[in-house]
Amino acid sequence: MTEAPFEIPISQHIWDSRYRYRAPDGRGDRSVLDSWQRVAAALAAVEKADRSRWERDFLDLLQDLRFLPGGRILAGAGTGQDVTLFNCFVMGPVEDSMEGIFDALKEGALTMQQGGGVGYDFSTLRPEGAPAWRVGGVASGPVSFMRIWDRMCETLLSTAARRGAMMAILRCDHPDIETFIDAKRCSGELHNFNLSVLVSDDFMQAVAQDAAWPLVFPVDGLGGRAQRVGEELLRSWPGHLEPVPCAVWREVSARALWQKIMRATYERAEPGVLFIDRINRENNLGYREQISATNPCGEIPLPPYGACNLGSLNLTRFVREPFNDEAVLDLDALARASRVAVRLLDNVIDASRFPLEAQRRQALGSRRIGLGITGLADSLIMLGLHYGSPRAREIAAEAMRTICHAAYRTSITLAEEKDSFPFLDREAYLQRPFIQALPQDIRDGIAARGLRNSHLTAIAPTGTISLLANNVSSGIEPVFDFAYRRQVRDHAGASTQYELSDYALRHWRELFGDRALHASFVDSHDLSPRDHLEMQAALQPHVDNAISKTINIPADYDFESFRSVYHQAYRLGLKGCTTYRPNAITGSVLEAGEGGQAAGSSCCGLDRSDD
Repeated sequence: MTEAPFEIPISQHIWDSRYRYRAPDGRGDRSVLDSWQRVAAALAAVEKADRSRWERDFLDLLQDLRFLPGGRILAGAGTGQDVTLFNCFVMGPVEDSMEGIFDALKEGALTMQQGGGVGYDFSTLRPEGAPAWRVGGVASGPVSFMRIWDRMCETLLSTAARRGAMMAILRCDHPDIETFIDAKRCSGELHNFNLSVLVSDDFMQAVAQDAAWPLVFPVDGLGGRAQRVGEELLRSWPGHLEPVPCAVWREVSARALWQKIMRATYERAEPGVLFIDRINRENNLGYREQISATNPCGEIPLPPYGACNLGSLNLTRFVREPFNDEAVLDLDALARASRVAVRLLDNVIDASRFPLEAQRRQALGSRRIGLGITGLADSLIMLGLHYGSPRAREIAAEAMRTICHAAYRTSITLAEEKDSFPFLDREAYLQRPFIQALPQDIRDGIAARGLRNSHLTAIAPTGTISLLANNVSSGIEPVFDFAYRRQVRDHAGASTQYELSDYALRHWRELFGDRALHASFVDSHDLSPRDHLEMQAALQPHVDNAISKTINIPADYDFESFRSVYHQAYRLGLKGCTTYRPNAITGSVLEAGEGGQAAGSSCCGLDRSDD
């Protein structure tokens, strides 16, 4: 491949503004090849043997755009700067005291200063109106403190090309859940946050039965004094390993609360929904940790101080003989690339700095990585497959299965060479649901030789790195539009607008000129919400973390049909659901080009992309 693999100006811009290293003395990356070499050398330096071999292998994988590491890796590896190579973190529990709240704020600021996005579960904070029993006042509630985080993010990173992504989460049974749902009703409010509600199986059952739903808070967090109704229930709660006694604050209709969540999401695209019991039930480390939060885009559910270490295989680079009857996805090549990518991401853990010691301990203990895919929709087009067809889902699932199994087999080999992750309890680990579903040879390998990484697969939104790769379709999303305009900022904060066309469309035109497009050229406007859900569901069995996916909803989609999307997501076994319906509050990051339609933002705009 040539030194400059970019086909379109925006790809050069993304490299120059986000991933190019500029040293204070004027040295640094003169070309994108310099960037690849910098990253490959820094990560191969972790190896105790064969460093030159692994540097060559890493470089080969990177410069061909077959593998796209997370943005913090591209920007930070080999620079010597005091930055983390992890894209994002779930922070520790926010202690319900003034000292605890501002300690948590400080930890978040230090993490974002080094380039990491942050996710918080604010359910540990007392509801508005609860007595602040130590000082004789009353609590102002979690949403009031979220505004402090929002301003911190704004102040710390307002001039950067990549602004900090944050996730705020609240349980569906927290007494302030209704305030949280409406927190972004006003334009500009909490705009540095993505919002998600932790939804339990019990809540979904209560919705189905139209039952009363108790809003609760731990008794010990209320100074030992039960509130309002006075009844106590045992509930799982962040910061506690076992269920704790919770005071019933009040009761609401479960169906009415669900309706409120759905109405807010319909009108403002937030909050998203996380099916937290399923997340914990299917967590490979469920025997030792309780998860109550995710990273800002939702593809990595994490314990306190957990970190995401992400990378995506660009499926368009594995399509052979595109746009003809012999077109095929080269699964053998995909497996080979997966093996190198797993080693590269595992090395990131040892090469990275960490803003906090607790983050370092958690990353080294679990050695979680998240290997995923991007360019799926363009690859399906190149294979002649309609995104919404059963065959497309079969091919997508086969690709993700190939990556997953290659990743686990590689991690077993790495465990033999470098030792297993310290948190591994082989007997308990082998009983976890995801591991039980793996092929027998993988389970036998873990039992006999161990495993280097507790988790290995995740599918990120890849908005920015997909633009770097010549505007391939992002993650597992369908092509939003084949022609559109996009605003991006440079390293100095100035905005530039680019006219963009889709990767698959450009290559079709190069081959066939103005010939009529194949029926596989569909965009999100041609697909039903069910098509989105079924693609996500087809891939989830091969993803041990989670999937970041935004389901595009037409503006004229009626509310009753919209509500059913989330019920379908739950029934299909998804770990979460995020939708976007064009609306006046969130605006858009994309504008229609000639013949195109205006595009809405997903969970993170480009300036706050998680990659």
